[in-house]
Amino acid sequence: MAIFTGSGTAIITPMNPDQAVNYDKLRELIDFQISSGADAIIICGTTGESSTLSEEEHTEAIRAAVSFVDHRVPVIAGTGSNSTETAIYLTSEAQKAGVDGALIVTPYYNKATQKGLIHHYTEIAKKTDLPIILYNVQSRTGLNIEPATAAELARTCDNIVGIKEASGNISQIATLMNLAQGDIDLYSGNDDQVVPILSLGGIGVISVLANIAPKFTHDMVVQYLAGNVKESCQMQLKSIPLIHALFCEVNPIPVKTAVSLLGWEAGPLRLPLTEMEPEHLELLKKAMKDFGLQLA
Repeated sequence: MAIFTGSGTAIITPMNPDQAVNYDKLRELIDFQISSGADAIIICGTTGESSTLSEEEHTEAIRAAVSFVDHRVPVIAGTGSNSTETAIYLTSEAQKAGVDGALIVTPYYNKATQKGLIHHYTEIAKKTDLPIILYNVQSRTGLNIEPATAAELARTCDNIVGIKEASGNISQIATLMNLAQGDIDLYSGNDDQVVPILSLGGIGVISVLANIAPKFTHDMVVQYLAGNVKESCQMQLKSIPLIHALFCEVNPIPVKTAVSLLGWEAGPLRLPLTEMEPEHLELLKKAMKDFGLQLA
């Protein structure tokens, strides 16, 4: 059984002016997401600035999200690391916190061979009962999970159940789904490829866009899965200018800015992320207005 079907929001981590995590605002954002149709909350992913959270903040944010969600939708925790032992630790802490699944990115910087990836994920899977979603995002990590590797992991590790595919390579994703033979749940990791990935057997998206358009993103997936392919495709195409604006600088700079533009006071970014360049900010504002979002 899939951890979730539909749109999972890769939620930002709101912060106070002193850059401490703003848990009151996180609760508000989670409530907004769930009331607007989010099918899952993904906490401490890339969009949540996990790479600049300490391990203590990381685990506390996961515990807070589980508490705030209160079983209304699944909570999936980002628990990946370039160190296998650290990933095991974070995943263990997430399991203790009561999450419904773990999203585990490939090792970054030191990277790994495909053999190393199999050992990395297998060791993590052996040390947890949580269902695991692999996270393939070569543009961030410098490392690609090849289709045969993902298929082998899904076949040999009972709790490796899904993959968030953000490679952008549709041909690769088609090959993966052919090799996996139904053994892996496929989620789009790119908001501009939701419908193409659904057409290859995907069951949802782990979304940046959903931070500011949760109902729209949910409905786009639901329409497709209900057989309304034309309507879903039209929604995908409508969203493209806004998605481009949300990635005109490195994620999560634009989306965290966009959340604040909607009046949520998401707070500052942590270095090395910086505030948006003025010309990009104007582009983002225009795209949000053209999409129909009401700026504060």
